[in-house]
Order: sequence, then structure tokens, then C-alpha cells
Amino acid sequence: MQPIEIEGISHPTILQYFETLNAGEFEATSQLFAIEGAMQPPFETPIMGREAILAYLQKEAPGLIAMPQAGIFEETDQHCTDFQITGKVQMPMFGVNVTWYFTIDQTDQVTFTRIKLNASPQELAKLRR
Repeated sequence: MQPIEIEGISHPTILQYFETLNAGEFEATSQLFAIEGAMQPPFETPIMGREAILAYLQKEAPGLIAMPQAGIFEETDQHCTDFQITGKVQMPMFGVNVTWYFTIDQTDQVTFTRIKLNASPQELAKLRR
């Protein structure tokens, strides 16, 4: 597995998320989520639970390379930490700028992540073709 470095972020769960995702180890990626954790891909409703996240990744993420670059984090009142990380995603046919939003609980599990594409309407139209 290729080690990931993200400017401003050293949380092991976040780093493992990107390392396992890029290695195609989707079972390991899904296990980083809380049992009731959720992932919200761009333009979709949240995917709930480890098994559903695993199935989604196996279908949609082969060949994906996530390239997180920098991030910030903030402790919340609910004993969680919110992270915002910017970077790029390279798919076999295209690349796009992305922001990942994570909430990590006190047991270091992902309770929620949302992936937002940072693209112009023209760039998004090209992706749909």
C-alpha cells in the first residue's frame, strides 16, 4: 500500500481510508466505517452500512485513484471530529477536483463521509457523456 500524506491531516483513519481505497482494498475501506456509518457519493443519496458501502465501492471504485492534498479539521460537541480534505480523483476516463467531508467518532470510525465534485457545469456535462 502506498502511504498517503495530506497537508494538515495525520489522523490514521483518514490516511487508511485513502490508502485502502487506492489499493482497491474495498473490504478494508468499508471496515473503517461505523456499523451504521454512511457514505454519500456525488449526486446520490447516502449509502448506509458497511456492506452497502463495500458493494458500492466494488461496483464504482475499481481503477479510482484518490489524491488528497490538504485538509482541515475541527472537534465537535458530539465527541466527533469533522474533516474537510481537498484533492483530486483520477478515474480511468477522467480526473476531477474533489472535496471529501468526514466525521470521525471517538472510536476513530467514520460515521459519515460526503464526496463533493468541485467542477464547473461544463466539466460536469463532459463527465456525463
